[in-house]
Amino acid sequence: MLNQRRPFHLMAKPAGPDCNLNCTYCFYLEKEAIFQKENLHRMSDEVLEEYVKQYCESQNTPEILFAWQGGEPTLMGVEFFEKAVAFQKKYSAGRPVQNAFQTNGTLIDNKWCKFLAKEKFLIGLSLDGPRHVHDKFRVDRGGKPTFDRVMKALKLMKAHRVDFNTLTCVTRQNAKHAVEIYNFLKSTGSTFLQFIPIIERKPDDEAARMGLKLALPPDLVADDNDDRVMPWTVQPEQYGQFLIDIFEEWVRRDVGTVFVQIFDVMLNAWMGMPPPLCVFAEKCGDAMIIEHNGDLYSCDHFVYPEYYLGNMMDTPMTELISQEKQLKFGSDKLDKLPKQCLNCDVRFACNGECPKHRFMQTADGEPGLSWLCAGYKMFMHHIDPYMQTMARLLREQRPAAEIMGMIPPKAG
Repeated sequence: MLNQRRPFHLMAKPAGPDCNLNCTYCFYLEKEAIFQKENLHRMSDEVLEEYVKQYCESQNTPEILFAWQGGEPTLMGVEFFEKAVAFQKKYSAGRPVQNAFQTNGTLIDNKWCKFLAKEKFLIGLSLDGPRHVHDKFRVDRGGKPTFDRVMKALKLMKAHRVDFNTLTCVTRQNAKHAVEIYNFLKSTGSTFLQFIPIIERKPDDEAARMGLKLALPPDLVADDNDDRVMPWTVQPEQYGQFLIDIFEEWVRRDVGTVFVQIFDVMLNAWMGMPPPLCVFAEKCGDAMIIEHNGDLYSCDHFVYPEYYLGNMMDTPMTELISQEKQLKFGSDKLDKLPKQCLNCDVRFACNGECPKHRFMQTADGEPGLSWLCAGYKMFMHHIDPYMQTMARLLREQRPAAEIMGMIPPKAG
């Protein structure tokens, strides 16, 4: 009998924080400090089978989605994922299983592509843009650029007809190249694009004590207004303009053929539906991570001792994620919204954004404001008339793409 609890999602990190790259802005490499007793982080067959079994049994859904991330999951080798697929078939009770897999692409070869195509894995390929953009931060352990290796993987995946999308990190340095990045990603054949703002702060005293190089989440530091951000952190208005620049290209040329995650999420909000991405959801807490050793944490961005939920080898995951500690983590996103957010005209689409980024103070000195607040306001106010039009088209059962014929060409 299927479990009847509320839906939840786990993202698995079978190689933990291990990676063959050393991307400057990566927030997960430093998690090695959390697992100090281990030099190599690898999910055992025992943990893998138990994870797949428990996760399948916990999902009261007609289809089961597994997500694999890192670190770098390809470090586990194809054989590990062949075992994962075999366990999925064993424990899914006949339901279809989908696998999503995020990778830097540098280890993808023909063997990988044959497996990924055969098992219909959806690949999220990390690609920041053209060479001069991508190689700025995405380097290997020897400091060498990775663009050529990633592009080789992309071409191999296309040749083998592996489904893929692209994940692009937006930094202070590349935000000025919005249209160039967007057009480059389209030229690669990517039709589903994710843009991830990079926001990290310099380490506070507690982070330094733990051997970490980045600041702890706002709830774990004494100064909730610590805005000493790292030099690659994208500025709020800069990120807002980045999204606007890409939106202006997309809404005139690519609606219905290129899918940009944040634009899809915003259209959901303008349609009166809950935003389907945790960052913009009213509450969070239903998207946790499982580490290589079976440890569960509240969120990918909250892998710290205070957010440790337990180990599913000792306690069933359904019990771990249902404990009051995790429920409070999810509801705090709403309960700790400052008044400025509660009264905001775009709250329906933003909902205060990710708790990790809420380390600023409002104009009234209240903590809990997102670093990106000003940028998201810029963006959401700009897209409002377009989103209203597309929402109306959809309600009339007409394609949203019709908006492209309603917009005059850009001047110049």
